[in-house]
Amino acid sequence: MPPSASLNYGGDAAGLICGYLLGADAAPREIDSAQAAQWLAGLQVGGAALEGKDQGQFLWLHFNLSHAQAMRWMERHADLPEAFSDALKDRSVSTRIERDDDTLIAVLNDAHFDFAFEPSDIATLWTSVAPHLMVTGRTRPLRSVDALRTAVRSGNAPCSSVALLAELMRTQASGLVDIVRGVTQRIDDVEDALLAGRLDHKRARLGVLRRLLVRLQRLLAPEPAALFRLLQHPPAWMGADDAQELRDSTEEFSVVLRDMQGLQERIKLLQEEIAASVQEANSRSLFVLTVVTVLALPINILAGLFGMNVGGVPLSDDPHGFWIIVAVVVAFTAVAGWLALRDTRER
Repeated sequence: MPPSASLNYGGDAAGLICGYLLGADAAPREIDSAQAAQWLAGLQVGGAALEGKDQGQFLWLHFNLSHAQAMRWMERHADLPEAFSDALKDRSVSTRIERDDDTLIAVLNDAHFDFAFEPSDIATLWTSVAPHLMVTGRTRPLRSVDALRTAVRSGNAPCSSVALLAELMRTQASGLVDIVRGVTQRIDDVEDALLAGRLDHKRARLGVLRRLLVRLQRLLAPEPAALFRLLQHPPAWMGADDAQELRDSTEEFSVVLRDMQGLQERIKLLQEEIAASVQEANSRSLFVLTVVTVLALPINILAGLFGMNVGGVPLSDDPHGFWIIVAVVVAFTAVAGWLALRDTRER
């Protein structure tokens, strides 16, 4: 790989993965970091970016925060709120959506692009939304952002920055639905294996799935509540239609979270049933071992007594002594077996 390619891996020289100039009256236009800096400079001085037909345009910039130049470029050109810069520096992962003057700051958690149903396959997306600029940043590729990027590239782009945020949340909810379906399928497989008596390693897999759902719910559950609080006092530039889109996306998200809660309860019940099955199997094994021990007890006792190398061993000179001892052992074994199995028959 050439040195320049390795330096720009995951973004251009400024760490910009993708940038789009969007608007209601124009098709999405992909731009690089240099063009974005020029557009933002015109926006800050009130130039052509806000005149005439360009007034409804806004910019979406998506950065790779693992790139060393990403933070420097944003500080130099994007004029982002200090709270957003602090969240990026601290790598805060607590889900929240809050207002900082006229800017919305969101810290969202989402599944990795190569999600493999492991609890560690969750990463954070930091978002800043202003009337004419939406900035997102991540350290690892995320499913929702990639799906949103594909939709924008195909021309299916929202007409405002808030609508883009709402679309991102809907895409996130759609990704969660896919995760819930995948977890449901795996739980069905475990349940079928349990009914067929083939547990194997499924018990451990249930624990992994439950930890995944618990972590997802812990990270994502605050999102709807935070958004509802925000919608109580939205920024002045947020239109009623945009607020309704955010509200609708939140309702979809809440439904998915409830489904995840139901799956957790189902996994818990399956784990309890599997534990009961294992305990029952262990009890059966212990019972068989106990019966065998009880049945072998008479012959062990008599063998020990008659095997002592001392004088006066009874029946040693009797020609029928062996059969007498066999009869005694059989009688005692029958009595011991009856006593051991009596409680089982009574149950």
